[in-house]
Order: sequence, then C-alpha cells, then structure tokens
Amino acid sequence: MTTLRDRANQFAPHAWRERAKQGLVRYGERTSDRRSLPDFLVIGTKRGGTTSLWNYLVQHPLVPRLFPAWNTKTSHYFEENWHRGEQWYRSHFPTDRRRQALERRHGAPPRAGEAAPLYMFHPLAPGRVHQLMPQVRLITLLRDPVERAYSHWKERRTEGREPLGFAEALAAEAERTAGERDRLIADPDLFSEPYDWHTYRARGRYLEHLEPWLGLFPREQMLFLPSETLYRDPAGSYAEVLRFLGLPPHDLGRYEVYNDRKSSPMNPEVRAELVDYYRPHNEALSRRLGMSFDWAGAG
Repeated sequence: MTTLRDRANQFAPHAWRERAKQGLVRYGERTSDRRSLPDFLVIGTKRGGTTSLWNYLVQHPLVPRLFPAWNTKTSHYFEENWHRGEQWYRSHFPTDRRRQALERRHGAPPRAGEAAPLYMFHPLAPGRVHQLMPQVRLITLLRDPVERAYSHWKERRTEGREPLGFAEALAAEAERTAGERDRLIADPDLFSEPYDWHTYRARGRYLEHLEPWLGLFPREQMLFLPSETLYRDPAGSYAEVLRFLGLPPHDLGRYEVYNDRKSSPMNPEVRAELVDYYRPHNEALSRRLGMSFDWAGAG
C-alpha cells in the first residue's frame, strides 16, 4: 500500500531530478541513430587542467555540453562504462539536427567531445577508441609528474579515499595496485578502483601510456599541451586548442581556474626522490614527442 510519505518522496526534488535524468537517458538512447560520435577527446592527464580546459571549451558556442549527463565532462565510456555499448555512448552527444542548427546559426560546424583523464592511462582505451573513432582528435595535457602525483594524492585525501600520507602512499602504491592492470586487460567489463585511485607514481610515466595511442593514431590528430602552459597562458592555450579542432576564435575574457587545491608544500626529500625517478621518463617523453617541458629533471 502506498503511504502519504511514499507519495511525497516521489515528488522530492532529488527524486524528480533522477526520474527526469533517467527519462533523458532513455530518450538519448532511442535517438542514438541520429547522434554522431564525438569529434574530439581530452584524454589526460589527471590533475593536469582537464576540468579547466573542458569548461573553457563548452563556453564556445560551437561546443555543446554532454547530454544527458548534465554538468559533467565525461561519460567514462572507454574505461568504466564500456559494457553499456555504443548506443548508450552516442546518447551523450547532440543529434545531427542540433549540429545542423548550430552550424546554420554560427556559420561553422560544431565540435562535440568529452574530457576523460583516465582514458590515457587505461590499457584498453586506445584500442577501443581507435576501433570506434579512428578519425577522432585527441588532446593531451601533460603536467610535471611530480606535481601531478602530489595533486592526485591531495584529491584522494580530500575525498576521504586516502588514509595514508603522501610518502606512505607512494611506498604502498606497488602493493596496492599489483596485478590491477592485468586484471583490466583480462576482464573488459572490470573497473578497478585501486588503478584509478592510488596510481600516483605510475600515471606520471607518460610515455609508457601514450605509446599505444601514438601507435594507433597519426600525429596530426594529436595535440600535446604542457599543463604549465595552460596555467600560465590560458587564453593562448585555448586559442591553440580551438585551431586544432578547426573552431573559430572565441575570447572568453576571463579564464577561471577550476578544481584547484591549495595545500602545504611537498616534503623536499620526497620531491627530490620523485624528480630523480621521473628524470629518465621525462627525457624519453621529450625525445619521442619532440617537445621540451619546463619540469625539474625534464632534461
């Protein structure tokens, strides 16, 4: 028997929003055959400015937000939601009719995409993306791996998912994440929280994770941008990304920093150890990409 409380809960704001969202999801899936796949992906790196870049991009009149996910930058399709299938993935992007309307209004074709910093690091994502979207454009932000690792730890600490101090978490990383990458490869439907949460050191070995992408996609479809350049010159970086995507210039006027986390400085001994650790990885990355990076120990 339905009680008055049950009826009231049905109309609570949260319940209403959830029902509305599920309705939009179903609508998106039903119309998936009228929705093109995305034109671009921002694939990394975590704690490298992807949230800021995404928020700049969706302020462009020709870059629609994800639908129906609402106020998010990613579907997590190529790592966490692969089992949901292509129809579900397409449901997040604008209909072809919406694209055509935007082009008529602004005189240029729109560019839809998403920003998912785990894509670069996930062992199956490069092949999945290439299989589905071989022409997609890929944007990769690369931050000083020492600073990236510390920022990653601060985020997990703030979220309550990291009980250990930074040095202790680095020391425990190998044990915590042992075998997780192999498990992801063996089970296409698996999502590994340790692989996402506690890979502070591993994620900074950028070239190791970029090689599969470089082996599948032509370089002209890939843009590598140092995070420090984005932080120092957001307007110039934004303009470069727009050129890469074939979008007309658009001045935001103000470039807010999103998802920043202030904290005490890193322990100098931990910093020195990480600088030494990453030095050969950074030098190899610089040679492979033909780029220089303003990082300690980058060579």
